[in-house]
Amino acid sequence: QVQLVESGGGSVQSGGSLRLSCQASGLTYSAYYMGWFRQAPGKEREGVAAIDSDGSTSYADSVKGRFTISQDNAKNTLYLQVNSLKPGDAAMYYCAADFIPPARPMAPYEYRYWGQGTQVTVSS
Repeated sequence: QVQLVESGGGSVQSGGSLRLSCQASGLTYSAYYMGWFRQAPGKEREGVAAIDSDGSTSYADSVKGRFTISQDNAKNTLYLQVNSLKPGDAAMYYCAADFIPPARPMAPYEYRYWGQGTQVTVSS
């Protein structure tokens, strides 16, 4: 059974940084496609960053240059380094996985496995 567990969220001031982690189990991690998504209250879930099985990455325009997605295949762990946080970045952050290559890596419907999320709060 695939399980994704996020951690690392918290409350920071504008301009601050966090490192989010997603521990994966029940899958052959290196064969999966992974992504980070976020959802703020009253808004739709949106893609933040994605990484495929060969390490290629993609980012939403709103986070380019501030967020970095990475993974450690030996630890079955996905990371999201979030820097220069803005109040607009506040949301529940989720990691997601699938073994089918996503045609649209930023689209939530491309991923069948989801974690429970970790909350990021940014104060101005």
